[in-house]
Amino acid sequence: MTTLSPIIDTIVDNRSRRTRRRTLVIAVLAALLAAAFTLTLLLGQSFTPPQDIVRLLMGEDVPGVAFTIGQLRLPRAILSVLAGLSFGLGGVAFQIMLRNPLASPDIIGISWGASAAAVFAIVVLSLKGAIVSVLAVGAGLGVALLVYALSFRNGVAGTRLILVGIGVSAMLESLIAYILSGAPAWSLQEALRWLTGSVNGAQPGQALPLLLALVLFGGLLLSRARDLEALRLGDDTAAALGVRVGRTRVVIIIAAVGMIACTTAVTGPIAFVAFLSGPIAARIVGNNGSLLIPSALVGAVLVLAGDYCGQFLLPSRYPVGVVTGALGAPYLIYLIIRVNRSGGSL
Repeated sequence: MTTLSPIIDTIVDNRSRRTRRRTLVIAVLAALLAAAFTLTLLLGQSFTPPQDIVRLLMGEDVPGVAFTIGQLRLPRAILSVLAGLSFGLGGVAFQIMLRNPLASPDIIGISWGASAAAVFAIVVLSLKGAIVSVLAVGAGLGVALLVYALSFRNGVAGTRLILVGIGVSAMLESLIAYILSGAPAWSLQEALRWLTGSVNGAQPGQALPLLLALVLFGGLLLSRARDLEALRLGDDTAAALGVRVGRTRVVIIIAAVGMIACTTAVTGPIAFVAFLSGPIAARIVGNNGSLLIPSALVGAVLVLAGDYCGQFLLPSRYPVGVVTGALGAPYLIYLIIRVNRSGGSL
């Protein structure tokens, strides 16, 4: 027992150190998100004094501020945070489950399924509003089921699912291009704005369905955090640890797809947020526990900061999807090269 004591002490110290680092990273990310959220309320085309914002949030009717903050900046900021949390959480769940940083909803077709349904509804059926969102959610879930079914062969291999997803994505992109090629001008602009991924024109009522989806599906993912971490070690090891691998995969896919599809239905497919959040969180957290919460916070910071940059820090105004797409495309190339060389995982 005396011989084992130093080893046990070392293990406990290492575990405590990893826990402290993860807690510190989460605290820093949360503080960064709070700072970015505050900045978007204070600064725009004009500066709004903090005391006026506090008075408005306390229920006072502050002339000018009620419209600028209550109708424009605050709904936009809240929608950005909820969308970022959802994309970050759903994206990293796929990447961890399949042990591949390329296994993002952007890459494997889920976002494109929702997009194709929305474009079809807008251009061909001339629909608007909530019905477009409902169709987008249904299509996202349907594409996820299709990709899963096509890639299933004595189980689901991560590489096979990604390749099938890329093929389905290509077909859906072609379908979207075909629909847009014959679209009338009045619906073409709306469809393109939706495809870009944007929180422009955010309304207070849009936050509620996103919040409900985040609480329901995000809570389901967080409840499976231990099983998800076990899957990082491989299916056989996870099964040996008592994880019901098949059931866990189904639950994670349903939760992640539901959250991504609901968010895409509201904001459009904000490019690469689901793809970027996990690898960024993995770099700063290291091998120190679950990546779910850090990735969600990274996603929220990316969307919030990207939207602010697109509005005020570039020569022209751009939707947030343009900014995140510009960041994500070179990182995708880098990640493909790194994974190809090393066979690396998240």
